[in-house]
Amino acid sequence: MNLAQLFTSTAERQPAAPALRLDDTVISYADLDEATARVAGLLRSRGITPGDRIGVMLPNVPEFAAVYYGVLRAGGVVVPMNPLLKAREIAYYLSDSGARSIFVWHEAGSEAVTGAERIDTAVEVVSIVPGGLDEVVSGIAPSPQVADRTPDDTAVVLYTSGTTGQPKGAELTHANLTRNVEVSQVDLLRLDATDVVFGGLPLFHSFGQTVTLNTAMAAGASVILLPRFDARAAVHLLAQHRATVFAGVPTMYAALLGLADAPALPDLRVCVSGGAALPVEVLHRFEDRFGTMVLEGYGLSETSPVASFNKPGQERKPGSIGTPVTGVELRVVDAAGAEVSVGEVGEIAIRGHNVMKGYWHKPEATDEVLSPDGWFRTGDMGRMDEDGYFYVVDRKKDLVIRGGFNIYPREIEEVLYEHPEVAEAAVIGIPHPELGEEVGAAVALRPGATVTEKELRDFVKGQVAPYKYPRVVWFVDALPKGPTGKILKREIVAPTSPATTKENAR
Repeated sequence: MNLAQLFTSTAERQPAAPALRLDDTVISYADLDEATARVAGLLRSRGITPGDRIGVMLPNVPEFAAVYYGVLRAGGVVVPMNPLLKAREIAYYLSDSGARSIFVWHEAGSEAVTGAERIDTAVEVVSIVPGGLDEVVSGIAPSPQVADRTPDDTAVVLYTSGTTGQPKGAELTHANLTRNVEVSQVDLLRLDATDVVFGGLPLFHSFGQTVTLNTAMAAGASVILLPRFDARAAVHLLAQHRATVFAGVPTMYAALLGLADAPALPDLRVCVSGGAALPVEVLHRFEDRFGTMVLEGYGLSETSPVASFNKPGQERKPGSIGTPVTGVELRVVDAAGAEVSVGEVGEIAIRGHNVMKGYWHKPEATDEVLSPDGWFRTGDMGRMDEDGYFYVVDRKKDLVIRGGFNIYPREIEEVLYEHPEVAEAAVIGIPHPELGEEVGAAVALRPGATVTEKELRDFVKGQVAPYKYPRVVWFVDALPKGPTGKILKREIVAPTSPATTKENAR
């Protein structure tokens, strides 16, 4: 088994079909197959053997796919990296993974060279300019054979975001990723060769790799690449190329809604959301605006990533992450790992073909989250209803404890998104001298909004229990986001800790 076979089998079946589009450039499956074979030939000529790690630090450009499948074709292990990383971060990724080489976008070339120089082992840095892969592989004979790998061999080492300490590399096997692509293609997206898939999710992230690139290549669909997400550029591409599938994170949906002059998108047949909780109000507004159904799902880097989804053809429950995908189990457990009752909040645990082999060279960290019988503890708090649908309540680490009461920020954020003048909102805990924590809300408003902090606070106050509403509300131009568009709460700077006033103590 080799993940690359999902692509190579399609290239053999329909060589002339368009695989990738970027601006006016169209790359056929045959062209991409040739490029991947030359990358594999380059790696083999330089002594790369099966199991060697290769860094891939490229944006959403055709060269990403060529290098990604080329590395896999040669039997190597892909180490995807954000092209915005700096030298210090690059040095960590290269050193921790033991990468032999790194393919880097030209704009980050100097950072990659500096990062490579900071580690003890030699790392070859291959810089790529737009359309310049041919020059890199010039004179290299194609190596078309696909290396034999076992299902349990590692295909990708995908580093987590590192919200606590240094990032950890999740080892995703050929079986993990291949089976996750299969369920995404058949059960969720129902893709075929006629589909046009929006490729705006970063391909260095598991969501973009599995749900857009790999799934599209397996189905023979075409992917419209967008190197950096911009709402206006995205909606233009969706309309121009008559895209049928849109996959995005919640902030992308909110950004598209913010375009007052967005064109109709009649060809969109399915939209999927993941990466973070999609506010129900945003879901309803998007569906009303563009006339298409949004299916929300759930997964993590450690689960390849898809674990559950609201599936087409089945009952959809807005606000829910749906039911487990084929071959995967979900349950809600307490601190001891025992399953809790229906409706009770606990930690979501996952078991199935999608769960990683472990964290790269970190057995202790692996043991903390992965039980001997294969259950992965996600760190996400959730519940299951009587129909077997799951709901994410919040991250365990995001829980706000105010005066002994547990408050889940997502519940408060859902209310804030119901206000017509709110574009984005994030609720966090702010240190408080008497209560331990106070509830705070950072809010970005829509253009032309006139609502005040007090009015927003009162808006929420009227809809939740008295101890839950945010006593501290402040406005920001925009909320900090990671490379996938996910809001980074750890980077939100709160106002000075609130004084102990009668209002704050209530």
